[in-house]
Amino acid sequence: MNINLNEVAFVNWNAGGNNSVTALGNLTFTRNYKYRYITWDNELRFRYGINVQEGRSVQKTDDLIRLSSTFGFRRDTLTNWFYSVKTKFNTQFTNGYKYPDTSTPISRFMAPGYFFFGAGTTYAPDTKKFNLYISPLTYKATFVLDEDLSNQGAFGVEKGKNVFAELGFLITNTWEDEIFKNIFINHRLNLYTDYLKSFGNVDVDWELNFKLKVNEYINADIGTHIIYDDDIKFDEQLADDGTVVDPGVPKVQFKQLLGIGLS
Repeated sequence: MNINLNEVAFVNWNAGGNNSVTALGNLTFTRNYKYRYITWDNELRFRYGINVQEGRSVQKTDDLIRLSSTFGFRRDTLTNWFYSVKTKFNTQFTNGYKYPDTSTPISRFMAPGYFFFGAGTTYAPDTKKFNLYISPLTYKATFVLDEDLSNQGAFGVEKGKNVFAELGFLITNTWEDEIFKNIFINHRLNLYTDYLKSFGNVDVDWELNFKLKVNEYINADIGTHIIYDDDIKFDEQLADDGTVVDPGVPKVQFKQLLGIGLS
């Protein structure tokens, strides 16, 4: 469990500014098993952040629910390669908005929701926190269980539909290590391309985080998160009658985090 806080307060400050408080909570639960021929890794992550500024409504800064499970089997104890089956699911807790407009949600719980299920091979050395998963056959389902967003065709679903299914190639890689004394790196990369609709067009989800440990309870976190998904469009243009003039284009999404926290 980790909580990061950031606070700014002004009293008679000539340069101006708004009092604000930002909080980010992160919960990670893991249950991993590895013995001889079998490995089974499970992770559940919850993350939520808010920002409160004087004179403004509460704004969400982060929102994540993610569950992943990977089961692997190897023929002998000499190899680090496993035959693997992997499933992953992620969505969010609450509505997302294009602030300052809080009247029209642009995302909700299970809008979108993502589910992956596939089979492949995993490279997992015994002595390192390194994991590489390669799946030539992965099913991906995108859920939009909200009528308004579904009717807009948000997140790649057909207008009026709730599910968009794909079959493609998935690569995931995670790495955790202490690169310097009390400086830890956590890298998580997902690459996916669909065989049927747009093979070669790669969806990217990459998180890179550094934890600077002060002592057993206090730490500083520096992190970045990059997403590129061809099904998520920006700058959509509508005519006066509501018809879509320009569906928009996909763009690189970038988020950066810096915080001091309790762990």
